[in-house]
Amino acid sequence: MATGIAHRLFRSRFKVVITEVDKPTVVRRTVAFAQAIFSGEIAVEGVRAKLTEMSDIHATLSQDMIPVVIDPSATCISQLKPDAVVDAIIAKSNTGTALSDAPVVIGIGPGFTAGVDVGAVVETMRGHDLGRVYYEGGAIKNTGIPGEVGGYTLERLIKSPAPGEFASLRNIGDTVCAGDVVGTVNGVEVKVAIPGILRGLIQDGILVTTGMKIGDVDPRCRQEHCHSISDKARAVAGGALEAILHLR
Repeated sequence: MATGIAHRLFRSRFKVVITEVDKPTVVRRTVAFAQAIFSGEIAVEGVRAKLTEMSDIHATLSQDMIPVVIDPSATCISQLKPDAVVDAIIAKSNTGTALSDAPVVIGIGPGFTAGVDVGAVVETMRGHDLGRVYYEGGAIKNTGIPGEVGGYTLERLIKSPAPGEFASLRNIGDTVCAGDVVGTVNGVEVKVAIPGILRGLIQDGILVTTGMKIGDVDPRCRQEHCHSISDKARAVAGGALEAILHLR
């Protein structure tokens, strides 16, 4: 979803800077700007992002690219003094974002309260209100159950069976059957529960915990879905753009 937001804002002629952790746990890596942390550069639907040192942010922006900086605490905010800050960590809680961070501050998903710690909140729950902007109150509380896709909810998720380092045996875009092994965690097999296309899989070598989401299967079996921003991310991105334009 963060990539969907960054992509929409970039296409709308905003200069976008992304802050990331040093080892992102994103699973839909083929459509995530976070993958630049591992590959150096990545392009998503024609928009390029580049791993960048803080001192080189403006140079990357001048190349018509999105800088991705390793800055877990977003310390660059005080340096850049942006017009807007969008918290798209999707931590289901506020990890430190404040109204004082920028003239416009947007929270994505549950854990924020408009008018208290952010200026607006964008709904991330699938359904009638997906992408809605709240200028008072907050988003629907996290249910822990992903939205239905192709008739499946929790079954779509691939979760770690053990703690340790993940090693992949399959690639994003591969067709899988129920019970197929797509990787291991400390030698323990990671299996999928339903047939479909492997739409997401965490980066090799990432340390994971038991029960952590490390991938997902798309039962619709549309190869192009692995390489394009999702309907959900686009809806949330539209809400973020609306909120910025409304509040600026």
